Amino acid sequence: MVHSLVQLDDLPDEVLMIILKKLDSYEVLYSLISVNKRLNTLVHDSIFTSHLTLMKRLANDSISPLSERILHRFYSQILPEIHYKIQWLNIESSSMERILSANYPNLHGLGLYNLEMETTTHLFANGNIFTDLMKNQILSLIICIRKNRKQTSATDENTIMFTNLFTMFTNLQYLNFNSSSIDPQYISFEILSPIFISSTLLELHVSVASFGDCLYLLDGRFDQLRAFYGNLPDLKCFSLHSSTDTLAYDELIVPLLHRMFNLEKLDLYLAICCKNALIDGNNLKKNIIDHMPKLNKFKFNIRSTVRLDNQINLLSNEDIQYTFNDF
Repeated sequence: MVHSLVQLDDLPDEVLMIILKKLDSYEVLYSLISVNKRLNTLVHDSIFTSHLTLMKRLANDSISPLSERILHRFYSQILPEIHYKIQWLNIESSSMERILSANYPNLHGLGLYNLEMETTTHLFANGNIFTDLMKNQILSLIICIRKNRKQTSATDENTIMFTNLFTMFTNLQYLNFNSSSIDPQYISFEILSPIFISSTLLELHVSVASFGDCLYLLDGRFDQLRAFYGNLPDLKCFSLHSSTDTLAYDELIVPLLHRMFNLEKLDLYLAICCKNALIDGNNLKKNIIDHMPKLNKFKFNIRSTVRLDNQINLLSNEDIQYTFNDF
């Protein structure tokens, strides 16, 4: 290690920063903080201290805690030294309480991963792990709950935790609550109808049990909401009718439909202004049908227009009709 440090010290700052940026911030801080004056100055840069992830993300996108040895050094030395520089923290459940017991005066973003419903519901219910200052200063929050194998459904618990967040974090602007496409867990207001509002929330990501839950969330309780991303994996039927020309087919409509992979019935009545090519059968198969393995009924009336400066490659009516032969 001494030999490695000597080699690092021989490198100019610009080269050294390029190398260090390829490592996780916690690795840089754990290995180099307080080693010598020059390296200590470099690793105190905001690149390594403002956005800190104290966990490992594995190849299968699962979360693993850091070793106890690494965490102990962060608790005892590193976090007290850089706490005022940290603006965002990503942490997992086993180290959550110890890490959040410190003071972070400039923290505005928090990601909580691998939470277990059985052990964290009470923490969010009374808010003991969050200081009053932290509750007011958190603007962005990510919540990822790990599903227990023995647990068949935790929709009610998820819903209760979700609604408590708006009481606890009074200035929340961004919330991503269990919207992972790998193992999403849902909230539902079919049985529970809690009262909650937010006049600060601007963007919401959430997995819901039904389209009615989307309507419940969009009933005006978030009067400043600008972006809503609802994961609806159990949706069976969807209909979208719009006679107004749209330029957002590729950017909005197709990504929206990709989230409805359990759809059985789809109705699309659209007027689309295309950038490069008309919407034909090949486009519908590639962008829609191939992403819906359970789809058995697809009704569509799509008028697409495209501006072509060069009409040499313009498809004939017969060519377009041919793309629908397998329908």
